[in-house]
Amino acid sequence: MKCVKVLLSTALMFAAAVSVAQDFSDPRFAAWGDTPEQRKENILTSNLLKEAVDARDYDMAAVYFQTLAQQAPSASEATFIRGAQIYSGKVQRARSLDEKKVMLDSLMSIYDLRVQYFPNSSNYGKAYVLARKANEYLTYNPSDREGVRRLYDEAVAAGLESGYGDLSEVALIYFKNLCDDYKMGLIYPDVLLTQYERLNPIFANNDPTVTERRSQFDTLFAASGVANCENLEEMFRVRIEAAPDDVDLLKQAVSLMAHANCDSPFFFEIAEKYYVLDPSSDTAMMLAQGFQAAGDYGKATTYLRETLAVETDPQKRGLLLVTISLNELAANRASAAATAATEARNLDPNNGMAYFALAQAYAAAASGCAGIDGQAVYWVAYDVMSQAANLLADDATYGPAARTMASNYRAHFPSAEELFFNELREGSRYTVTCGPASGISTTVRAR
Repeated sequence: MKCVKVLLSTALMFAAAVSVAQDFSDPRFAAWGDTPEQRKENILTSNLLKEAVDARDYDMAAVYFQTLAQQAPSASEATFIRGAQIYSGKVQRARSLDEKKVMLDSLMSIYDLRVQYFPNSSNYGKAYVLARKANEYLTYNPSDREGVRRLYDEAVAAGLESGYGDLSEVALIYFKNLCDDYKMGLIYPDVLLTQYERLNPIFANNDPTVTERRSQFDTLFAASGVANCENLEEMFRVRIEAAPDDVDLLKQAVSLMAHANCDSPFFFEIAEKYYVLDPSSDTAMMLAQGFQAAGDYGKATTYLRETLAVETDPQKRGLLLVTISLNELAANRASAAATAATEARNLDPNNGMAYFALAQAYAAAASGCAGIDGQAVYWVAYDVMSQAANLLADDATYGPAARTMASNYRAHFPSAEELFFNELREGSRYTVTCGPASGISTTVRAR
């Protein structure tokens, strides 16, 4: 009651002020009513509406709003802004699902009226209002998935038509809900693919905020499950053929197809094209991994070495060198593998993987050495792999592998009889003369 008295007191003061200061027959007040008296009354009601909303007296405010919506709907956009505040509050305060539904329907109608009477508002406009409408519906009725999709679709359509500046935020929310619906089996794959292509241009902006949203947009798509290699190739092939030098398009296609572990000729073709247009160590590494997975170790090594050429971080260089060594091994180039592994070991003497690769490079060359020279290589390979096993003792994958390989190398040691016939004595020193281990001095041992 006290609140009502305050509102009435304020209104009376306002009425007294405007009666002296304003001539309501002036045409600029025409939207407030047909007669000066009606205009004055509606402006007074508008003031009462503001006061009631500020006081959160939504029941009283609703009465004022309904009056203005009927008698002066085109007078002020603030009427509908406050109307949305009123019914948003009423939705939150609803005591039953039925009441909540009625209040939510009223809230949605208010947004529609705002668009009807103020479609080209200089401050907001249709797209902004429809985005607000969709956000509120998602907040208050998230279980109506079809309704959520429909309202966001309308907001995006309005934004695309008008060039709404903050459309990327709306598009991202919409796409997230589409991905959720796809995972729940509520929409078909073609719907998600179509909307991805439709929304994609919205994120073609260098603004940092939009760039971050673009990353989220692509991450959602990649994780949706619909972004398989077949769908991605079909979607991007036509677009890339139309714009073969579009770096941003190539980057997007390569990123999504790499995330989906694609290994088709089309993927490698566009990935290499992207690397030519925008070379980077990350892209080179991605290409290297792709060619490695496809068994093309020559190309994999080429891109690894290009990455190595620009990498300055010692730890990353060590990792690259080990990877190069293992690829060279797979390509049956033992000497090149040993060179890369040795460089990695020199960078970090505690890099167990460097020893792991180096030992294999030595052992791989043993078959090319005749007689005792070939067997002597295994002494060196065993020593190096034993160091790898010690350094990788806590590695669940490579630790056991190193121990197994060391045991296998020991099995290739010459027998005591073979040592005798080659005039070698256990415990003496021997210098390897064949393969990449050539020049290394080791201890003579029998198996």
